[in-house]
Parts: sequence; structure tokens; C-alpha cells
Amino acid sequence: MKGTRPLKFIPMLGLFLGLASCSSNPYATTNKAYKKQVKAYAKTLRTTPVVNPGEDSLMRGDQWVGTTNFNLRKPNYVVIHHTAQNSTEQTLKTFTMPKTQVSAHYVIGRDGKVYHMLSDYLRAWHGGTGKWGNTTDLNSSSIGIELDNNGYEPFAEEQINSLLKVLAILKKTHGIPAANFIGHSDIAPSRKVDPNPTFPWKRLAEAGFGTWYNEEAVRNSVFETIIPPYNDSTATVVDSAAIPLPVLPPSTVVAVDTIPLSFQPKEALRIIGYDVQNLEAAIKAFKLHFIQKEVNGVLTDDDKKVLYHLYKKSL
Repeated sequence: MKGTRPLKFIPMLGLFLGLASCSSNPYATTNKAYKKQVKAYAKTLRTTPVVNPGEDSLMRGDQWVGTTNFNLRKPNYVVIHHTAQNSTEQTLKTFTMPKTQVSAHYVIGRDGKVYHMLSDYLRAWHGGTGKWGNTTDLNSSSIGIELDNNGYEPFAEEQINSLLKVLAILKKTHGIPAANFIGHSDIAPSRKVDPNPTFPWKRLAEAGFGTWYNEEAVRNSVFETIIPPYNDSTATVVDSAAIPLPVLPPSTVVAVDTIPLSFQPKEALRIIGYDVQNLEAAIKAFKLHFIQKEVNGVLTDDDKKVLYHLYKKSL
């Protein structure tokens, strides 16, 4: 009998191990829910064929024919956010509570730790109502990255280093164009202001993620002006060929880019990708990304020079 007594403790041992597993990972329950939901979607995909509403009224072919040419969805954008919360733990909790109805593919902490919360091939709920160019459902075509930041503080160096590594992987894996690394405020200018003005967009662009402008070209830009005709019948006509022109050394020759009178800032913003239905909001989002000071709905002449050069790069 003594040899059989330990068998009574086997169920208790299993329970203990289960509890220990849950205690080591506080998200064991939500991870289980994730796997269950993925399994349900897999079951839907295995249904042959999926009958859409109203499709049962169609005159069908003699048999079902499945194509051999398909793959999973291809993300074509990366949208960068700040969490506007106080810790990575708070954000992870937010993204694992069904009632919040919000999520992202990646969360990157201030310490640089990366939480890959959702497969790149699945649709996260991070963009909400927004538009970039002609794309009106960014959730279906983008990867969302949340940076742990309360919305006002600078982004930690460890965090940006990890972000650059993630972006490099995404660009290589999915072939995402450099210009398609954008911010939440870019796609939702009337609603969002993230990532905040301290975000290093120029640094990302220099690494191949996003677009920036040639700062020297912007400095050397001038606006075209209308020169009124001058007519003085008493003026002496001088032969211009007789006047020697000064020759400047090559080092002093500066290329000047003239911004034409026909330049339309609203059209330029639209060409870049901004939704200009609310022009003031679009200008504010543009300045948040590319100017990062005096973020308001007014374009100064310097702002227009930056906009013009970005517009030319987008053509």
C-alpha cells in the first residue's frame, strides 16, 4: 500500500505546476486567449469556401475551385505611436484587456525591451480612423509600434536603438518603402499628436526609415517674386556686353532653388500624404513631424520652404 500512496499526490502536483507556470508569466491567461482566437481564425480560413452575406443567391460553378496563388496580408506601412501612459506594464495591461479595444504589434519600453504582441500578418487596432494618401484603413495595411512614453518626455536612447533594430527587420522582411514609416499624428491629424515633438524623425530618416529634407537646399531657397516692369524713356541704354561681369570662384557659387509663385501649400500637403480636409490640423501634424517647434496651424516662410522640398521629393 505504501508503494501506491504517492499516486494520490499526482493531481496536486499538476495543479501546483500549473499555478507556478501562471505565476511566472502574469500574461499566461491572455496568451491562452490569443492562441484560442488565432485557432478560431485558422478554422475560418480552412472553411472551403467562405460564404459571404448574399453570396448564397449567386449561380455557382459546377464545383469549387481553389486558387494556388495567394499568401498572407502584406503590411505596407509602419505607424509609430507613443503610449501616453506611465509605464510599459500599464500599456501591456491595456492591450490585454478586451474592453479597451486597442492593440499594437510591438511595444517598446523605455529600457529598450521589445514586446512583439501580435503577428505582423494579423490586423492590430492601433490606427483608428485615419487617412494617408488614398489609404483610409491603415489598420489593414500597417504595423503599429507603441513607444512607452507619457507624451511629454524625450525618448530614451535604449528605446530608440531597439526601435531602429525593429524597423530594420520590418523593412527587410516586408519590403516596406522608406517613405512609409510615419507617425500616428500623420494619419490622424485631427485627433492625435503622437509621437511627441522630441521624437527623432531626422535620425530615423537618415537610417532609411521615413523621409526628410535637404537642409542646405532649404536654407538656399528663395521665393519667386513679381518684378514690376520699369519704363523710363529718359534712361540711357547701356550695352550690357560692354560691362564685365565678376567671376566668382567655384567655392562661392551657391545653388539657389526658387520656389515658384504657383506653389500651393495645401496641394503639397495632400501630395505628401496628409488629409487636408482640416487644413489647420494637417499643417499642425506636418510641423509636429518635420519642424518640431512652434507646432501650430500656421506655416511660416521657413516652414513653406521645408514643405516645398518634401513635396518635390514626393512627386
